[in-house]
Amino acid sequence: MDLTRRNFVKVCGLGLAGAGSVALVGCGGETAEEPAEEGGDSAATGNAAKPVIFFNRQPSNSTTGELDMDTLNFNENTYYVGFDATQGGDLQGEMVLDYIKKNAASLDRNGDGIIGYVLAVGDIGHNDSIARTRGTRKALGTAVEKDGNIVSDPVGTNTDGSSDLVVDGKVTADDGKEYIIRELASQEMKNQSGATWDAATAGNALQSWSSSFGDQIDVIVSNNDGMGMSMFNAWSKDNGVPTFGYDANSDAVAAIAEGYAGTISQNPAVQAYLTLRLLRNVFDGVDIDTGIGTEDDAGNVIAAEDFTYNADQRSYYAMNIAVTADNYETYLDATTLYATAQSQLDESAHPNKSVWLNIYNAADNFLSSTYQPLLEKYDDLLNLTVEYIGGDGQTEANITNRLGNPDQYDGFAFNMVKTDNGASYTALLA
Repeated sequence: MDLTRRNFVKVCGLGLAGAGSVALVGCGGETAEEPAEEGGDSAATGNAAKPVIFFNRQPSNSTTGELDMDTLNFNENTYYVGFDATQGGDLQGEMVLDYIKKNAASLDRNGDGIIGYVLAVGDIGHNDSIARTRGTRKALGTAVEKDGNIVSDPVGTNTDGSSDLVVDGKVTADDGKEYIIRELASQEMKNQSGATWDAATAGNALQSWSSSFGDQIDVIVSNNDGMGMSMFNAWSKDNGVPTFGYDANSDAVAAIAEGYAGTISQNPAVQAYLTLRLLRNVFDGVDIDTGIGTEDDAGNVIAAEDFTYNADQRSYYAMNIAVTADNYETYLDATTLYATAQSQLDESAHPNKSVWLNIYNAADNFLSSTYQPLLEKYDDLLNLTVEYIGGDGQTEANITNRLGNPDQYDGFAFNMVKTDNGASYTALLA
C-alpha cells in the first residue's frame, strides 16, 4: 500500500491514563494501516457487526479523561469522529491572548493594571470543555498544574487572586506595558434540571458577576458560543467587553460585526461528513479512507490539513480554525458543505442504507443549528436514510429507550449524554 496517499497521520505512543489524554493527536510513531482491520471483534455477527460511529462525545472516563477503548473497540467497524480538542483549546487561548496584547490599554477598564477575565465552563466532566479551559489558562499564564496536567476546575470567585486553582499571569502588551491577567470567576454552567453547557445559566452568571465586580471584568471567555452569545446579549455587548466563544455558530459569527470578539470553528462540515462517510464506506466494503484522504468515484475528498486519524484511539479529528474580525465573513453560514465533498454518489454503485442517529440534546445550539443541518445535507449525497433522534441532554435512557428494534437499521451513529456511557449504546447491539 502506498502510504504517501493516506492521511492516517503518525501518532505518539499515547499513555491514555490520566486527564492528559484528552483528545490528543500525535507527533511521531508509526503510520497507521487499514483502521477497519484493527481492534474490535472480527467474529461479531448480526447487529453486533454493524458499523457504529460515536461523535461529538468521545467514549472516555469523565473524571480522568482516559479513553474507553472497550467501547471504541466494540467491533472492527467502530470509530469516533470529533475534532482535536487540545489543538482547539490551545487555539482559543492564543486567540484571546493575541487580542489582549493588541488592546490591553483599552481593555483595562478601571485602569488597575489587571486584565480580568471570567470563564464560562460548559461541563466539568466533558473532554472538550476540559481542553478549552486548559487552553485558555495555559495561554494566559493562569494555569496551575497538578499531577502533570493543568487544573480545569472552576474557581468560583477569585477577584483577589487568592485561588489555589489558578495563578495570576503576566503579559507584555504590544505597547510595551506589562499587565497582570487574572481569572476573576468561573463556574460550570449547569441548570437546575442538570443540563450542562446551559446558555441561560451563563447569562445569569454574568449578570451576577457584573453586579458584584463589573468594572473589573475586561474579557469574557466561554467554552462554547451558546453560552458566549447569552453572555454577550445579557451584558457584554452593551458594555463593550470582548467575548470569545467556541463553535462558530452562525449567530456568533454574525455577531462579530457587532463586537463579539472571536470564536473557533471546529470544522463542522468535516465532522458531519466523516460521521456519515465512515458508515458509507463500511456499507460499501471499501477502503475506509475512500472519499476522505483519497478521492471516491465522485471526486469527494478532504484535504490533509483538515483532519487527522489516530489509529490507537480509532478516532478521526477535524482541525480547528480561529474566526475573528479578520476572516469572519467566510464563516457566516456554518452549514456550508465542505468545498471538495459535495458530489452526489451514484445510487446504483452505493445503494441506500438506513442509519439510526441521535443528538444528545435537541436544544444544543451547535448540534441543532449547525451539525444536524450538515448531516441532513450529507445523508442525501451519500444515499443514506437517517432517522434523527433528539435527546433531552440529561439522561441516556431518554435516547436509548427509543432504539427498540436495531434490526431495522444498517448502522448507527451515537452522540452520548455523558462520555462514560458508551456501553449503554453498544449493549443494545450485542
